[in-house]
Amino acid sequence: MASITIWLKRARRLFANRCSDARDVRAALPPAALERLAARVSASEQQHAGEIRLCVEGGLPWSYIRRDAAARDRALTLFGKLRVWDTEHNNGVLIYLLMAEHAIELIADRGLIARIGPDYWAKIAADLGQTLSERRFEEGLARTVDALTALLIAHFPRDGAAPKPNELPDAPVVLG
Repeated sequence: MASITIWLKRARRLFANRCSDARDVRAALPPAALERLAARVSASEQQHAGEIRLCVEGGLPWSYIRRDAAARDRALTLFGKLRVWDTEHNNGVLIYLLMAEHAIELIADRGLIARIGPDYWAKIAADLGQTLSERRFEEGLARTVDALTALLIAHFPRDGAAPKPNELPDAPVVLG
């Protein structure tokens, strides 16, 4: 009986991830919303020395489903692929949403992890989850960027005298 339950769980997961793609992301976050979020990230990064990346994925690639990998595994991979780890002060943050599984992952680089406890990250994720459950995707992501902005201003204030280079693109990444 347990093997049937496991098989059904895997089949449901496969179906959910194969049936969700970039079109679902674009339905929840149309191009105008993505542009507003990019502008919000850009404005945020002018206030501190950190970097914020948004990544929204419709469904996991087959290789992740086949090995029963969690959304967090995918987020960690994208943290590396999108070079969020590669900032001067090790203070990049990835906001990752997996639409098919309603998963939220916040991945912060070691410069932030050393200063911020897990309770704060859990609170931000819970707030985002609440807003997303109400299908207010843009608002939830905007509020999350604002929360991260306050955090980064407090821990990595911008040196007003020096120009701040934009180390990572501000536009959200949309994956199928």
